[in-house]
Amino acid sequence: MKIHHLRSATCVIESQKHFVLIDPMLGGKGSIPPFSYIRYRALRNPLVGLPPNSDSILESVTDCLITHSQKFGIKALQHTDHLDISGENFLREKNTPITTLARDAKVLKKYGLNIQTEMEYWKPESLLGGEITAIPARHGHSWIHKFMANGAGYFLQLPDEPSVYISGDTVYTADVERALTELRPDIAIMAAGTATLDVSKPILMPMVELLRFVHTAPGIVVANHLEALNHCPTTREQLKQELKNNNLLSRVHIPYDGDVLTF
Repeated sequence: MKIHHLRSATCVIESQKHFVLIDPMLGGKGSIPPFSYIRYRALRNPLVGLPPNSDSILESVTDCLITHSQKFGIKALQHTDHLDISGENFLREKNTPITTLARDAKVLKKYGLNIQTEMEYWKPESLLGGEITAIPARHGHSWIHKFMANGAGYFLQLPDEPSVYISGDTVYTADVERALTELRPDIAIMAAGTATLDVSKPILMPMVELLRFVHTAPGIVVANHLEALNHCPTTREQLKQELKNNNLLSRVHIPYDGDVLTF
């Protein structure tokens, strides 16, 4: 298995003949408005372009997983850091088979996307000769998660490959812990940017929860969702230092955009 890290939460999992695209934010640098205007500098997103090797990787894509996208069915509130207009166009033009939550599927079908598998939490479905399970992802603590697009993480088991848990946009919850301790993924992809809006507590895991996630994970952790969005303050170097301080660095990969991890 290979994980091609493109940018933020967007990556491609390569397994034999399958290239599974995760959360396609494919637009150019600055193609999306800021997600924070007060707490952080109001820079347009994404802060960086796609890496030079992205075109060749994207040409190979056979399937797609979307952890979350729509909010209240309102296009203007779509979580464009996980599915932007360029991502939609790419999926529509290739007619790529998509797996996503059933509640998101109803909206995404209206955009002409090829939804093949509609997921419900904790109900395994067949996928690519293996199996996939949707894990609840709570997009923030306190009141803010009620106004976010609470989505899913995915536990993916493909034939003759390590198992993978993609956390999705979540804080640390009992469901996340259950996924780590009961499903025991060989690889856990952790959304590590600690995204925070102007009026809320973090909507992704803060540092103390990131460390707890790594400590609880039974296998290797891959940290993503870093240094690409203006509301994600955690940097690769900060995360690396905290992991080092807690004797956890050896268990974590922190890829740069364009890196390929082989397992």
